[in-house]
Amino acid sequence: MRRESNQQKLVQGPLLFDGAMGTYYATQNKAPAAQCEIANRTEPALIGEIHRAYIGAGCSAIKTNTFGLAAIADEQGLAEAEDLLCCAWTIAQEAVVDRDVAIFADLGPPIPGGEDALPVYQALVDQFLALGATNFLFETFSNDTLIRALAAHIRTQVPDAYVIASFAVSPDGFTAEGRSGRALVQGILDDQLADAAGFNCVSGPGHLLPLIREMDTSRYPLSIMPNAGYPTVMGRRTVYGGSAAYFAARLREMADQGAQILGGCCGTTPDYIRKTAEALRRGSPASSVTVIAREPIAPPLAEPEKNRFREKLMSGQRVVAVELDSPLDCNISKYMEGAKLLQSSGADVITIADCPVARSRMDSSIVACKLRRELGVDALPHLTCRDRNLNATRALLLGLSAEGVHNVLIVTGDPVPTAERGAVKSVYNFNARMLAKYIQTLNEDLFQTPFLVGGALNVNAKNFEVQLRLAREKVENGVELLLTQPIMTRRGMDNLCRAKDALDCKILGGIMPIVSHRNAQFIAAELQGMEVDPETVERYRDLSKEDAARLGIELSLEIAGKIAQDIDGYYLVTPFQRTDMIAAIMQEL
Repeated sequence: MRRESNQQKLVQGPLLFDGAMGTYYATQNKAPAAQCEIANRTEPALIGEIHRAYIGAGCSAIKTNTFGLAAIADEQGLAEAEDLLCCAWTIAQEAVVDRDVAIFADLGPPIPGGEDALPVYQALVDQFLALGATNFLFETFSNDTLIRALAAHIRTQVPDAYVIASFAVSPDGFTAEGRSGRALVQGILDDQLADAAGFNCVSGPGHLLPLIREMDTSRYPLSIMPNAGYPTVMGRRTVYGGSAAYFAARLREMADQGAQILGGCCGTTPDYIRKTAEALRRGSPASSVTVIAREPIAPPLAEPEKNRFREKLMSGQRVVAVELDSPLDCNISKYMEGAKLLQSSGADVITIADCPVARSRMDSSIVACKLRRELGVDALPHLTCRDRNLNATRALLLGLSAEGVHNVLIVTGDPVPTAERGAVKSVYNFNARMLAKYIQTLNEDLFQTPFLVGGALNVNAKNFEVQLRLAREKVENGVELLLTQPIMTRRGMDNLCRAKDALDCKILGGIMPIVSHRNAQFIAAELQGMEVDPETVERYRDLSKEDAARLGIELSLEIAGKIAQDIDGYYLVTPFQRTDMIAAIMQEL
């Protein structure tokens, strides 16, 4: 079915797809859903029966059983994936013989952390095209980068091919990478790279329905294929509950809202599609299930809080940020005393690292809230991408906003040491650039007082071109402020100068006083991202504690003077809780 005939079918009424292949396959032979693509070769009759069951239920489009072929290509080689693709295409063609049912070549997202997936996907698309495919569905994606490239490639081969782009969004409307689902759909349709776009998987129909109501469905075909509901684990099996009648009623409402392509994802069965087809034919809800929408009674919005640190920074005044690591235990009294001293000495904001070198400390965001609440200090907690997923990050940002903390510094986070990985798991669902984009999207849609988003810049890197490229990407994604690693060498100063010329954002120059000869040796040997000249290390040899402290302050002030013209403020890092040294530096600054 080519582009024009699909458009004609859409004019006549919603195009109804089939439901889930993987989860339904698992119920039919008690095998893991991950094996369903292999079944194209080992159990072709069963895959064909599933296709025919959905067709018999009333769908007018089916997806090839090829969702996970990219993962198979990665694990077992492209040749294996292409062979399974040919088997799937043959099974689907046989299932639609003498039936007015379209076949859509189906491909799911790349595996997390995989290398450049475009060559593999392009090879699979070319195999589909060689077999005669003219309809394509790219589903469950978290961004549009790969789909855009593949759609453009398909157009060069078959200009009238029909392409659907479908993104997986959580109930709040964001993908796993923090991208706005609405923006992804609108962008790819506005650029005419897809004929239809929408959402599938992750969310049930009850959460996707409000999302559709917020979208303009009059301009382009909108595709919606929800899960049956939300899964639970029974024994070792993942089970989707929910009601086929409820599902059909909600899809009928989606059709009334203007969705022109409908279907089911995980947990849906032929019964779900049958009841949906009946509801669409009747033109009324498929059951007596009634959802009463009540307008929430919201309190009047308060005036947005002022962000004093942001206002001072953006006004062009020089600011001072001081990093003070949170305690390793539950005794915070000494920490609060140190924070008071820094506040009285002129710190505009106190930054708190988020478990640096993956060593557990008191939570940076909770400490930031305590500083704000008890001392009235503006705080800038670090948020790593290592220890929390997108849902946890959103929840944390909501809490910070409620507590009056409106500044965050986002970093990817140090990895967990190798020996601990069996017991301590790292979570890297996204990187700092993706998180910045996500927070800026929330700034536009959610927060009354937007967050100032900061990031890190390693001016000590030997290959500084890479750091500049990453910094530009951070700024493009919403980072407004970069804090550099502590600068102790001429190379760091020169790279800072380059950064100031190349980057359109505010920059705070990092300064950390060295407290002893042993400390200087440790920094030079073990701390990644920091660099100390051998001559500087030698200057600390055999000095008393007091003389070493005086030298640390002297060298810090010397560096501060040299970098002053290239920065918008200072980022002072407190070593070993030596707030007295930082206070002395601030008094001279």
